[in-house]
Amino acid sequence: MADSTARGGSRSRIRVLLVDDHQVVRRGLRTFLEVQEDIEVVGEASDGDEGITRAEELRPDVILMDVKMPGTDGIGALRRLRELANPARVLIVTSFTEQRTAVPALRAGAAGYVYKDIDPDALAGAIRSVHAGHVLLQPEVAQALIAQDDRSPQAGRSGSLTDREREVLGLIADGRSNREIARALVLSEKTVKTHVSNILMKLDLSDRTQAALWAVRHGITE
Repeated sequence: MADSTARGGSRSRIRVLLVDDHQVVRRGLRTFLEVQEDIEVVGEASDGDEGITRAEELRPDVILMDVKMPGTDGIGALRRLRELANPARVLIVTSFTEQRTAVPALRAGAAGYVYKDIDPDALAGAIRSVHAGHVLLQPEVAQALIAQDDRSPQAGRSGSLTDREREVLGLIADGRSNREIARALVLSEKTVKTHVSNILMKLDLSDRTQAALWAVRHGITE
C-alpha cells in the first residue's frame, strides 16, 4: 500500500493517520487533507491491527478511524491504543449512525465522532478541534450519551464535586493542559493534578478525555 510517512515535515503541522478499510475513502481523505497548510497525512492503515502498529510507529497527533473494519474494528483499536497509552487523539469518521456504535466508541476513548458525509471544511475543523483537546460530537450522538448517562450511576455524581473541581473540569472540557489550568486559576500544577485525580476518582472515569466527555454531557464547560 502506498504510504507517506513524511517524517521531515514541520512539527507545527497536525500529523494525521488515516485508518479505513476502503482505499477510495482513504484516497479521498488524503487528497483533501494534503491541501490544508496545517495538516499533514503521515500514513494510512486498512484495519484496526495495522492502525495500531502504524500509530505506534508514526506517533500521529490525530487518527481518523472508521468503526466497521475486518479483523480488529475501530472500537477494538481504540481500546488497544488506550492500553498502550498512545497519545493520539482519535476522531471516528464513519457512515454508521446507530447509537449502539457511537456510544461504545466514545466510551473506548474517541475524542470525537462524525459521519463520512461531513463537509470537507468541517472535517478539517474537526481535526483541528480534537487536536486542540476539545470533544466533538454529532448532536444526536451527544443526545444518546446524555440519555444513557441519565440512567447510569454516574448521573448524580456531579454534586460530589467541589466548586474548584467543577472549574477544573470545565477547563479540561475546553482542552486546557494542567499548566494552562494552573495559570487560569492561579494554582500550582501540583494542585491542579490533585484536582484532576480527585475528579476522575469521584466520577469513576479513567482519563481526561472521558472527563471532558462527561463535562460536555452534563453542561460543565467554560
